[in-house]
Amino acid sequence: MVADLPHILVVDDDDRLRTLLQKYLSENGFVVISATDAQNARDKLRSLAFDLIILDLMMPGESGLEFATDYRQSSSVPILMLTAMGESEDRIRGLECGADDYLTKPFEPRELLLRINNILKRAVLSAPVSETPTMVSMGDAEFDIERGELKVAGTPVRLTTVEVQLLKALAEQPGEPLSRDDLIERTGAATDASSGGRAVDVQVTRLRRKIEADPKLPRYLQTVRGKGYVLLPD
Repeated sequence: MVADLPHILVVDDDDRLRTLLQKYLSENGFVVISATDAQNARDKLRSLAFDLIILDLMMPGESGLEFATDYRQSSSVPILMLTAMGESEDRIRGLECGADDYLTKPFEPRELLLRINNILKRAVLSAPVSETPTMVSMGDAEFDIERGELKVAGTPVRLTTVEVQLLKALAEQPGEPLSRDDLIERTGAATDASSGGRAVDVQVTRLRRKIEADPKLPRYLQTVRGKGYVLLPD
């Protein structure tokens, strides 16, 4: 049934690419809706639920980066940025704005399909799996490992799929340093070798802003020189 298939929103001002993506992804088991720009995407998002957004960065009016930054404030729907901007700094900036993955144009369609499936698998893994939560406390912040939910002073804080997986990996082994390579393997924080550990560093910096009273002097999510990162809950 169509209702059971993953729903993808493709946001790109290139008519030809939108048509090709819609055809290819539809043939590979997805329901695909397209939008021509950020405002058009918002209109679709208000009326339909999606499992993933494929987002171009260079669009007329509001850019993809601006859209992702704003949308990430209210939603954790995974975002895959698809763009011709392929420099390392572009990828890092995309991750900072809330992307779960980043693929440059031109791209191999099979790679796009693999990345989409990997993102959706991680989203499933971060879904609630138990009615008996396991909590870790970090000052005013509480993280429900089983549900992948973060609250600060009782208020829910939205996490991206990669942030959930990163915090889970660290919370499941409190006090034990995990290397960047371990975190990449367990969370999918980076799939592009050229950004590698830096992408993990970006995700850690974003998490610190959400759980630490002073992100520049972290108490709970600490760096262990030469080893990686460690979570030290209360």
